[in-house]
Amino acid sequence: MSVVSFGEVLWDMLPAGKKAGGAPMNVAFHLRNFGFQTQLISRIGQDALGEELRAFLDTKGIDHSLVQEDAEQPTSTVQVTLDEEGHASYEIVEPVAWDFITASDAAAQAVSEAEALVFGSLAARREGTRATLLRLLEQATLAVFDVNLRPPHYTPERLRELLSRAHLVKMNEEELAIIAAWYTDQTGEEAQMKAILEAHQLKGLIVTKGSDGAAWMAPDGTCLQQPVFPVKVADTVGSGDAFLAGFLSQYLQQKPLPHCLEFAAAAGALVATREGGTPNLSPKDLDLFMAR
Repeated sequence: MSVVSFGEVLWDMLPAGKKAGGAPMNVAFHLRNFGFQTQLISRIGQDALGEELRAFLDTKGIDHSLVQEDAEQPTSTVQVTLDEEGHASYEIVEPVAWDFITASDAAAQAVSEAEALVFGSLAARREGTRATLLRLLEQATLAVFDVNLRPPHYTPERLRELLSRAHLVKMNEEELAIIAAWYTDQTGEEAQMKAILEAHQLKGLIVTKGSDGAAWMAPDGTCLQQPVFPVKVADTVGSGDAFLAGFLSQYLQQKPLPHCLEFAAAAGALVATREGGTPNLSPKDLDLFMAR
């Protein structure tokens, strides 16, 4: 089975040093570890940081043949700061190479042949990459929208457009409150989830809630809750990306939804125990973790 990830690929500049990152790349990385073929559609600069990213993707078995190169814009970097509890905040430079991803027949074919296309809101901050994404979404069998609100890199209009093209959506509880306010004046979690799900006729909506776990809602309004796995947090970089990869790895194999959520929660928790967003995790690691 194959999944294509679209969007930002970058270096997270952490206090302990730089780590390869970007939500789409992180999802592709973990799905690869979970046994999927993964391809990344992005853009890097013709610079030393870009060469290092290609080398990293090679070592992780992620197909980067659709990662473009830009002679003018640099490879992306993000300054990451951590609070006392390991929660991350980000300073995202712009413009960078992935703001200028162009359309190609090869990318369209890859998306049409894949089981899913994973994308986020950050890469849609500029017109060039946003237009390419909208074209590729027309080819997607399953469009998986990983909402990633980073002010000032989004507008309600752009988000509504992306939601209208999505099949599955993942967001956190802060994003739920922001987006639900466009559709309802109710404040309850389930009412807010239902308003978004119905407005865009989604196949499913996931909300991650930090220490309160996660929730899933189906089109019929059925809501499942998944508690968090308590762990000692090193940092939260990439935990949400691992959660999504874990969920998709099971969902695409048509596993029961409670199992999909449990596997996802375990993936997110284990990543939080390590530095950076791309520690190596295998399905066996997660099975042992859940068994404990």
